[in-house]
Amino acid sequence: MHYNLLLFLVLLSGAFFLIILAQKLRISYPLFLVLAGLVISYIPGIPVVSIDPDMIFLIFLPPLLYEAAWYTSLNEFFKWKRAIGLLSFGLVICTSSIVAFAACYFIPGFTMPLGFLLGGIVAPPDAVAAASVLKNLKVPKRVLTILEGESLINDASSLIVFRFALVAVITGQFSFHQAALSFLVVTFMGIATGLVVAQLIYLKHKYLSTTANIDAAFTLVTPYFMYLLAEQFHFSGVMAVVSGGLFLSYRSHEIFTSGQTRLQTVNVWSTLVVMLNALVFILIGLELPVIIKGLQGYSVAEAWRYGVIISLIVVLVRFLWIYPGTFVPRMLFKRIRQSEANPGWKGPFVLSWAGMRGVVSLAAALSLPTVINQAQPFPHRNLIIFITFVVILVTLVIQGFTLPFVIKAIKIQEIDPVASDEKEEAGIKLRLIHVALKKIEDSYYLEADHNRFINGLRSDLQRRVTVTSEKLQSLLGDDVEESELEFYNKTLKEIYHVQRSELYLIRKEKIFSDAAIRKEETQIDLAEARLSPHRH
Repeated sequence: MHYNLLLFLVLLSGAFFLIILAQKLRISYPLFLVLAGLVISYIPGIPVVSIDPDMIFLIFLPPLLYEAAWYTSLNEFFKWKRAIGLLSFGLVICTSSIVAFAACYFIPGFTMPLGFLLGGIVAPPDAVAAASVLKNLKVPKRVLTILEGESLINDASSLIVFRFALVAVITGQFSFHQAALSFLVVTFMGIATGLVVAQLIYLKHKYLSTTANIDAAFTLVTPYFMYLLAEQFHFSGVMAVVSGGLFLSYRSHEIFTSGQTRLQTVNVWSTLVVMLNALVFILIGLELPVIIKGLQGYSVAEAWRYGVIISLIVVLVRFLWIYPGTFVPRMLFKRIRQSEANPGWKGPFVLSWAGMRGVVSLAAALSLPTVINQAQPFPHRNLIIFITFVVILVTLVIQGFTLPFVIKAIKIQEIDPVASDEKEEAGIKLRLIHVALKKIEDSYYLEADHNRFINGLRSDLQRRVTVTSEKLQSLLGDDVEESELEFYNKTLKEIYHVQRSELYLIRKEKIFSDAAIRKEETQIDLAEARLSPHRH
């Protein structure tokens, strides 16, 4: 037991080092994790670790979906709801159907329910994989928003397809009309359940005062409440988590009034998501030897061939869906042509090529039961898991490695009239400073003249208005070069570096308390974080 636990911790630490390396090389870290899973399977004497398939969904899916929902902008989501809906529902159903027919055609012994099961597993692209590739590249905000919204909802829709296909495999019965009606019921009731739980959680956060630690811990159990309650009534737990997460994300400014709580919660969730991603790929690495041995009459070469064929199908179907889905509505409806800028061919191409599969597909595959009807082995379970792993491997390796080069080669540019991050940040900061000044003038006018601290605050805010206004005017000018902003950010990072070094010297002098030093260090960290992407 101790040896296995130590080995597992070593593998987990190795996964963390790979993530660090991927971030240094600006490569999608799920790519390194899937390769690590493959390498782990070839380590001699590696112990076999099996986990109850029913626990896979319960452990991994609620937090992963909740985190994705939390970082999805509800305003942007509704702005591009048509594109997101076409990808999240239309493309998922199309991909699942084509994969089902193809699998039945060239994989001996495959039935249509098994084909839909496989299709539902491999249909959804992975948000983490795409985000980790695109965060350091210049991609239009429209593309990023659609990818984030798609990856959130298509996880839910694909897992509902997976659920109905699984029932069909187990029972041997399938009715399209009954399935379609059940699909609508479990989806909408799942959404309703998630919103009800979210409202209760919202009231708890807002009216029951707790510490930052308790609030952060409570967010960890929230997605499990949503998921389990919905599943208890046989609704979609996935849709419950997604809808509830979107609701709470939109009301987060009311829930977390303390900056410390918000920072702590973000850090907790960032750590959790990285660990969950690493754990899933380690699990597949530990189970791959058993999966390969139990391919049920298929050779490893055949399984690889099937996996590559399915990979090519999901990539091709995405292209064949996205381009008509982008331009046909524009041709049919004048309102769309008037309200949305022409996306051209480059944006849809990036959307098509960014369809990398990842942790949700792998978790779904691992959740397949080992037996059905109490004694009968689940048909082709190991083959389905192996094909899923190959699809993830192929899409991450080929698309993950080449996506940055594709984006640079086609020289994609922003086509929507949106402000740069620097302009938006300066504009927001200016609004907030004006509000603070107005509050002082309206409520503390007399105190500002007699209290030197209030007077100093007012002077500092007035100075910041001048500095921020000048920065915003410079950014609004046409003569601002990107190299100037890059050099400015580089200078700030160097300043923050020497400030941290000075804090280290101050700590050695033992003049000031560690608490005061840590507080200043946090302020520097926050200032530096504003120069970089906040997610993943």
